[in-house]
Amino acid sequence: MHIEDFRNYCLAKPMVSEEFPFDETTLVFKVCGKMFALTGLEAAEFKVNLKCDPDKAIELRENYESITAGFHMNKKHWNTVLVDGSFSDELFFELIDHSYTLVVKGLPKKVRDQLKFN
Repeated sequence: MHIEDFRNYCLAKPMVSEEFPFDETTLVFKVCGKMFALTGLEAAEFKVNLKCDPDKAIELRENYESITAGFHMNKKHWNTVLVDGSFSDELFFELIDHSYTLVVKGLPKKVRDQLKFN
């Protein structure tokens, strides 16, 4: 998996923006202004922080060495995923989808309804 594949996958989702709110090297993807994925562009390894259900986060960390508690994030709700080929691209896309869905669920109903029609 290459970072461009990750970027294109995130940007293909409804109402997603790409921003650099922290600095010029931390790429953040937001849905309706809420973060669901971020990565450092200058890191030696391709790592992505993704939001995750707390129970699922623990299960993933127990089953994959490359998935750890979110670096510089709320460790209960975020995972850091090292994209190193130790798991399938399909799983990685599922984790991105899960993060996006969790953030969308937290949006006001009116905004969620707009997403359904876009």
